Amino acid sequence: MNERDSETIAGLLEQMGYVAAERGSIAAGGGCTELKDGEAGGGAAGSDGIVMKGGETAGLRAAKDGETGRFAAAAGFEDADVIVVNTCSVRENADNRFFGLLGHIKHVKMRRPDVIVAVCGCMMQQGHIVDKIREKHAWVDLIFGTHNIDALPGLIEEVLARRSEEPAVSVLPERVSMAEGLPAKRRYSFKASVNIMYGCNNYCTYCIVPYTRGREISRDTYSILAEVRELAAAGTKEILLLGQNVNSYAGGAADFADLITMVDKVPGIKRIRFMTSHPKDLSDKLIERFSAAGTSRAESLCPSIHLPIQSGSSRILELMNRHYTKEGYIRLVEKLRAARPDIVISTDFIVGFPGEDEEDFEHTMDVIERVRFDAAFTFLYSPRTGTPAAEYDDPTPPEIKQKRFDRMVKRLNEITLEINRTYVGTVHDVLVEGPSKTDPSMLSGRTFGNKLVNFPAPPDCVAAAAPIGTPLLAMTGVIVPVRITSVNVD
Repeated sequence: MNERDSETIAGLLEQMGYVAAERGSIAAGGGCTELKDGEAGGGAAGSDGIVMKGGETAGLRAAKDGETGRFAAAAGFEDADVIVVNTCSVRENADNRFFGLLGHIKHVKMRRPDVIVAVCGCMMQQGHIVDKIREKHAWVDLIFGTHNIDALPGLIEEVLARRSEEPAVSVLPERVSMAEGLPAKRRYSFKASVNIMYGCNNYCTYCIVPYTRGREISRDTYSILAEVRELAAAGTKEILLLGQNVNSYAGGAADFADLITMVDKVPGIKRIRFMTSHPKDLSDKLIERFSAAGTSRAESLCPSIHLPIQSGSSRILELMNRHYTKEGYIRLVEKLRAARPDIVISTDFIVGFPGEDEEDFEHTMDVIERVRFDAAFTFLYSPRTGTPAAEYDDPTPPEIKQKRFDRMVKRLNEITLEINRTYVGTVHDVLVEGPSKTDPSMLSGRTFGNKLVNFPAPPDCVAAAAPIGTPLLAMTGVIVPVRITSVNVD
């Protein structure tokens, strides 16, 4: 969710006359600096939120050109006129990194007092975080939350007008209206994320999201479709429908399964993905949309689903307030694979939840063996202030939790490699995302089932590359058939 929010923030600032700074030492360029807990691979920049994976987002930084009076790209973080940090609060590590980043930004602010420093996102919805910023980082100019991003231009104008010695704070307890038609600076032209709802009603005992994102509110179905059509007309091929729990979407004219059918009919859209999906709300109607045959099938719906289980123990799942059991989850997987045998299934696991004992952990290992996930995001439990689980007794020593965690990750990686090896020799349509991050002479993209593939560029692209990688950009957004010759865990 934060990644999509960052695109909106970037769009709003660009509308004001700002442009994104060049890539700097702290965060990537193109959206706003976004901090998370690193579950998707680490780093200070990334996608947000519970499980909203999707790569880096940018540092929204801009500098004014004194000669023309217009805003132009800053050479780096230290040259910016505006620094916006968009935060995630899923895990404690994100909090620690955020305050570490503020320490670096303070040096910039001390050298250049006129730079505007704004902090926003989920962390700002927590009173104790705001209090800490006011007390120890009063040089921050603006604090705003998740429910009033659309007000950012006015808030910046207020900061410019008042220049107070303490932060201006605009944090709303809940979303009072659904702002539509906001500008967005999209990171990609060929794929885009579309919010279909905000907030969460589930109140899992370990999770801070319902307190920072508020109660569920769904966007109007036809507003979503209008955005998708606009994106398709601009050349977007892949749509990612976003929500904390997309399965509970209720936009008036459609439920979530119906919405997928509607998006599937938009000309130009070749791939539809969604996240995140709560197991307790995964309906048979939605599963039918994955079907490899039949009238209910959505042709553009990718055969992949992220279905967080968190634990394989029904006892722990009850303590987590997840509203499903181990066996109930496995039945859902069986239904999905019956509808679409080639479906790619990923999940989340939390190890070390308060009270988890060896028997509970063995239930988790049993689920891993029975389901055989294509991929998993794994976490050691991190208590979040304000959640019920933070008050639970937790007698398990950290070294035992770490030992279990390491054992689980090892087995998950083994299974992922075993599954990936079955792809060797097969041909898949790959949506090219650009040059590989590890080898710029190679292309990188994803299969219909969301598997990451690195492959050699066509010979004419490589031969023309000067410098290496430049002509490869022309293939970005193109769907090409690729034969898989070797695999790894990633």
